[in-house]
Amino acid sequence: MAKHELYVERREKEGDYAIRRPGSKKASDTEATQADAIERAKEIDPEAAIHVERVRNTNRGSRDHWRKP
Repeated sequence: MAKHELYVERREKEGDYAIRRPGSKKASDTEATQADAIERAKEIDPEAAIHVERVRNTNRGSRDHWRKP
């Protein structure tokens, strides 16, 4: 069985959030907010493991780390 994964990442230039499958060049969809993008990712593939890009530095991690919603 194939592993389902989706990534929610911020697009700096556009200022929105893209939902992508691993290795894809084009976003499956985009949303204005991170929360909306997470919800949309769940709609696109309810079975997928969703990975969310950190958009700010915290005491638990920096921007270049991924977290689960």
